[in-house]
Amino acid sequence: MADDHGSDTPDLSRSALVARLERAMGPGDVLLDEPMCNHTTFKIGGPADVYVTPDSPDRVVSAVNICRDLGVPYFILGRGSDLLVGDKGYRGVIICMADAFDDLLVDGERMVCQSGVTLSDAAEMACALSLTGLEFACGIPGTVGGAVFMNAGAYDGQISDVLEEARVLTPDGEVLDLKNDELELGYRTSRVNTDGLVVLSATFRLTRGDEEAIRARMDDLTARRENRQPLELPSAGSTFKRPEGYFAGKLISDAGLQGYRVGGAEVSQKHAGFVVNVDNATAADVRAVITHVQDEVERLNGVRLQPEVRFVGEF
Repeated sequence: MADDHGSDTPDLSRSALVARLERAMGPGDVLLDEPMCNHTTFKIGGPADVYVTPDSPDRVVSAVNICRDLGVPYFILGRGSDLLVGDKGYRGVIICMADAFDDLLVDGERMVCQSGVTLSDAAEMACALSLTGLEFACGIPGTVGGAVFMNAGAYDGQISDVLEEARVLTPDGEVLDLKNDELELGYRTSRVNTDGLVVLSATFRLTRGDEEAIRARMDDLTARRENRQPLELPSAGSTFKRPEGYFAGKLISDAGLQGYRVGGAEVSQKHAGFVVNVDNATAADVRAVITHVQDEVERLNGVRLQPEVRFVGEF
């Protein structure tokens, strides 16, 4: 598909792919040349060749299997909250789990979420039912699937603290239920990431608590985020992973890089750990800022910052 994308020559392989996906998903759930700037929190990204929105586990499995059968690259998308999609877009199929894959079920102290459920919705539901354990997630903009993928965390809490098991699709097309200790959850990583698994759902084990206390904790964390983070501007959250023994934001601030700008991308003047889209930034702008920050911090401190943002597509 990559060779013919954007040309006037009919792309027979793409036609075959689209036809199979439409039979499996339904015509309204398969879009062509979909701008990815509409599906990332950075508000950046060129067109995806094909963009599908499965609404059931069976349709997720079908979409993945069709891509594998035809040898077409695919990418599993949640809310796009940790992504920088290239300006030239994505050559392949984006399988979006966020738009119609968001069922949530509570049974006692267990909460089962499809992978497209947002963490904020899960936290709100837990609070409403007086279940404690997900307060840390109330302001994380991603989905449950993305949270398991990277073992998302904030304010001394992380997914591994409350995750009981996840239902996943393996590269061989097998659906498995993996327990917490089988998922190899570490700092911003998991077996989902390293083994190419697709999260279909996750089960959280919570505990009974007091709704007012849970709400107070969530309100406090929300206020802290609003005061300290540049939430008013498009970004992908924390741009860099925390280097061992250091804080990325402090290293960047100490290097005098707050306000450093390329095109429409800038190191936030509110929080140095964020690169933000201040004026119609391109992916190239953001990547240039990230590279400069890495180079300068390494030159001054000998520490090479590693991006927490994932780079997807063609730049």
